[in-house]
Amino acid sequence: MHNARESYSSTSAICGLVSVAEAVEVETFSTSVPLITGRIDTAPNGGVMRRFFARAFAVVTSFLFLTAAACSAADRNTSAVPAPSVDAALANGRSEQTAVLAGSCFWGIQAVFQHVKGVINATSGYSGGSSATAEYEIVSTGETGHAESVKITYDPSQITYGRLLQIFFSVAHDPTQLNRQGPDEGAQYRSAIFYGNDEQKRIAETYIAQLEQAKVFKRRIVTQVVPLKAFYPAEAYHQDYATHHPDNPYIVYNDAPKVDHLRQQFPDLYKN
Repeated sequence: MHNARESYSSTSAICGLVSVAEAVEVETFSTSVPLITGRIDTAPNGGVMRRFFARAFAVVTSFLFLTAAACSAADRNTSAVPAPSVDAALANGRSEQTAVLAGSCFWGIQAVFQHVKGVINATSGYSGGSSATAEYEIVSTGETGHAESVKITYDPSQITYGRLLQIFFSVAHDPTQLNRQGPDEGAQYRSAIFYGNDEQKRIAETYIAQLEQAKVFKRRIVTQVVPLKAFYPAEAYHQDYATHHPDNPYIVYNDAPKVDHLRQQFPDLYKN
């Protein structure tokens, strides 16, 4: 889930030096088993250990590839991601609106937006599929239509929808990676904006066109802009994961740098 357009020189060094034995950390059956910079999740009742050995083998055989790809140099051009030219105006009074975004593991997306001023709540969950398949074990197959998503509840008198998208494209994920983010592969990690109304659709589509025209990224943006049919909150053990497990290697290598970049690039919007 490494954000490939950000420079993680220290992370790259860690990825290049740490051994597989050191990188595998089995905590409990209610947390995760990170491999290098990848993630294996275990639900409270287990059930994914059958995937552990396959993933471990993949990590060993593709170690050099992952350290080159997941810990690569920036994919963004030197120019900063500009603010959207088309955006909603700040509301006159306090209220609540929602945005649903997907792009990489929801742990990192949630962690970023929990530190944004004007955001009231950020919830990890699933969007794009049916209620029958909105369970982590099933979503992890990559065949449900779901994406790991985050529902952002925000006050439109403090922050606009367009500014949320600017943060999304700047620090939360790499919008040029198709059906993956760094070492995390599968359609469940795709980049997507699930719009809730015509205004959100217009702002999102116009903003992507603006970024493409400005050639902000070296590669084409693959972010989907699709209607929100439903959002299903993820299991309790996924909520606030980065907050509860700040020392987890996956969080340290992949998600904590995103929050740091939020603070550096958007100091006026950052909150502790």
